[in-house]
Amino acid sequence: MIDLDGTVYRGEDTVESGVRFVHRLIEAKKDYLFLTNNTTRTPQMVVDKLKGHGVETDTDHIYTPSMATASYILSQNKDHSNKKIGLYIIGEIGLWRELLQHPEFELNEENPDYVIVGMDKDLTYHKVRVASRAIRRGATFIGTNADMNLPTGDELIPGNGSQCVFVAAASGVDPLYIGKPESIIVKKALAKVGYAKEDALLVGDNYDTDIKAGFNSDVDQLLTLTGVTQKEDIIGKRQPTYVVNNLDEFKL
Repeated sequence: MIDLDGTVYRGEDTVESGVRFVHRLIEAKKDYLFLTNNTTRTPQMVVDKLKGHGVETDTDHIYTPSMATASYILSQNKDHSNKKIGLYIIGEIGLWRELLQHPEFELNEENPDYVIVGMDKDLTYHKVRVASRAIRRGATFIGTNADMNLPTGDELIPGNGSQCVFVAAASGVDPLYIGKPESIIVKKALAKVGYAKEDALLVGDNYDTDIKAGFNSDVDQLLTLTGVTQKEDIIGKRQPTYVVNNLDEFKL
């Protein structure tokens, strides 16, 4: 299970060792799944972006917190009879399209069953007001991922975790997070591909998301020092299963 930003690319820049790693997996006929915390893109948008970095794949090899969120809600409502599950969604196209393709869901701004908050660069006061009001009325509060900041160019911009803190402060309720480092997304991803946790390896550049997701789900971890986390950042901390300077160093 391979992270994307910082592992295969960094924004618009290609991480060549990450691309070669994917090519080696394909040549060795090893199964793989790109496991991202990004909810702003659809799986096809992720496929298109990867193609621009030299990786040819398809949507069957993409798994996002949007997909895990839909799967989680459906698993919690198996006995929902014929009643639609009401959602209030804050997010961008990747989250909206994934959720609304399921006939079990419907939009409900007044009295939803769930408030789902994903990264939204057009977040407004109105959206936070509606979300916090619904949560105070009893809606379950789900955050797709807890990333406080996102690297872009030469700066860190507010991430979805920052948005969720805003809604949590306004509503008095903390969210249930789905994406890395939570185990929910890893378990849902493994169920999708039909593998046990013992047969999987989580690959990524971020200790606090990718590697901790492995810790939390008992899946082995491979930290590549091509992105967020550097060797000095993990001194005195629980160590990943494997640490490499770049993915060329990892033997399959």
